[in-house]
Amino acid sequence: MSKPITEFIEKYYLHFNAAALVDASKGYVAHLKDGGKMMITLAGAMSTAELGKILAEMIRQDKVDFISCTGANLEEDLMNLVAHSHYERVPHYRDLTPQEEWDLLERGLNRVTDTCIPEEEAFRRLQKHIFEIWKDADDKGERYFPHEYMYKMILSGVLEQYYEIPRENSWMIAAAEKNLPIVVPGWEDSTMGNIFASYCIKGELKFSTMKSGIEYMAYLADWYTKNSSGKGVGFFQIGGGIAGDFPICVVPMLYQDMEMHDIPFWSYFCQISDSTTSYGSYSGAVPNEKITWGKLDITTPKFIVESDATICAPLMFSYILENS
Repeated sequence: MSKPITEFIEKYYLHFNAAALVDASKGYVAHLKDGGKMMITLAGAMSTAELGKILAEMIRQDKVDFISCTGANLEEDLMNLVAHSHYERVPHYRDLTPQEEWDLLERGLNRVTDTCIPEEEAFRRLQKHIFEIWKDADDKGERYFPHEYMYKMILSGVLEQYYEIPRENSWMIAAAEKNLPIVVPGWEDSTMGNIFASYCIKGELKFSTMKSGIEYMAYLADWYTKNSSGKGVGFFQIGGGIAGDFPICVVPMLYQDMEMHDIPFWSYFCQISDSTTSYGSYSGAVPNEKITWGKLDITTPKFIVESDATICAPLMFSYILENS
């Protein structure tokens, strides 16, 4: 079997962050081969960076067992799915003046670094259909998590009329088809979260129709206790912030607060981040700091790749797919 990515990085990625990338990739593969499960966390704008092109394949090939992501990553994969041709790339984004930024706003283009998301074709196209699903649950007195509503919308087929990229490039489609467990901490800090809040404020939906972050923690706790035996669950963190900090805390919560003293630590840890070691920053904390919080064991394999996830994650996922 041809392994072009494996051959390339093992030949040239020999030191420093490059070597850490190889070591972490090998550790991921070893964890899966030993029967372990893996959580991936998505911070930043990974969906707008089109990480779905390879993350979807990781999901289809059962290299991911659980995802924690921001509300932005949850929705922006679908926005790219239904409005890709309307996106605009701004390669000279570093040179934009305030007036040029304002001009983008007036054209309904919300900039994420070098990529502009079209409000009308992306946000509003999803809003129309997700509101109907929210409203149906609201009328029936049903309650679901944010990702479950998204799954309902995907699986209903209502978005297929808009698809502008191959369906195999959407990680959310792959996740929905497998009913992959997801937590979306801080979902209200997203476009769809803001839209849902607006309907509640206007009295068109009830706040209780959306399950909360606390319920997400209970959902994760239940999953972790059922899946952490044997080799255990690994933790592959892209970026920092709430997408990573929320789920990793499930272990000390179960051990310290639930007093489940036989609960295993996370059994693999890797973080890709461009936040270098700093003071008081979660994203910049070295993995060993997590030992003091009861998240990782002394013996947990720990890796940190201080680099750009949009460059590193596709390489690592390719290596993992070629070798496991």
